[in-house]
Amino acid sequence: MSAPAPWAAAARAQSAMELRLTARRGENLLAIVVIPTVVLVFFATSSLVTVPGPSAVDFLLPGTMALAVIAAGLVNLSIATAYERSYGVLKRLGGSPLGRTGLMTAKVVAIAVIVALQTVLLVAVATVVLDWRPGAGFAPAIIVLALALGTVTFTALGLLLAGTLRAEATLALANALFIAALLLGGIIVPTSSLPPILATIADVLPAAALSEALRGGFGGAGDLARPFVVLLAWGVGAGFATVRTFRWD
Repeated sequence: MSAPAPWAAAARAQSAMELRLTARRGENLLAIVVIPTVVLVFFATSSLVTVPGPSAVDFLLPGTMALAVIAAGLVNLSIATAYERSYGVLKRLGGSPLGRTGLMTAKVVAIAVIVALQTVLLVAVATVVLDWRPGAGFAPAIIVLALALGTVTFTALGLLLAGTLRAEATLALANALFIAALLLGGIIVPTSSLPPILATIADVLPAAALSEALRGGFGGAGDLARPFVVLLAWGVGAGFATVRTFRWD
């Protein structure tokens, strides 16, 4: 009998499998690829929403990048993992030589790869289709940091849903949160344009914080400390709650 593959090799293989499974799910591709791209192009070329800045793309590109992170880490991951848990797949994989840590690592790595691909796609669409160019104050390091922290935060939230709720409840709640993020996350409509009570709520939510942090990386004005603190707080809180409450069956 051959020995089990090294942990790192097993995790890489599982990451590749997670990516292949995601590519086969049409509803996942709709959420993580089609919707953010359509939102960017549609609202950048229409006059339905008035956004601040020299061009609509300058506002919408960071917002749709945030939407893509939410779609990958919250919607895609939570629903897929919840159904794996429901069908008993998660428990069997967790008991394999890969182990629970390896399985979760593979899922996080797969989401990080998806986010990187989404970012490249959205920037390419903005550049080629919408004739966008980076302006003064463009800071790639801040963008990468915001994407990394946002990915961790929404992945933790996705796993929290998947590990505590039934699959059907996770499906409904993840989609509801996605719509809420689209409306309150500063993605299409600036949070400052929302009614005061909604603006107050939006300012403490991770979706709006991620949008704001990304806009700071694209040269937008504002205090970058606050959105990063909000993201970090949500990420730490969701991660702690996931570790404490996640159920494998």
